[in-house]
Amino acid sequence: MDFYVRYFDDKMKLAEDNPTIGIILCADKNDTKAKYSVLVDKENLFASKYKLYLPTEEELKQELDRERDLIERHQLLEGEGNE
Repeated sequence: MDFYVRYFDDKMKLAEDNPTIGIILCADKNDTKAKYSVLVDKENLFASKYKLYLPTEEELKQELDRERDLIERHQLLEGEGNE
């Protein structure tokens, strides 16, 4: 993730922009992970500069699980309609 954050900082980020934050979201059938990634030299990140509220890793994980369940239910219903 550091590679992408550094690349974005180098090629896209403007001088007045806040430090770049990477968010890693991974989901499969049995596991969901959510992690924030910031560069080591960016010690002070203030959520209020980005949004009023940044979700926790656990909240991101729960949202991924909820979305996956919705997609799976939708696919199941579509499959039943094609029979």
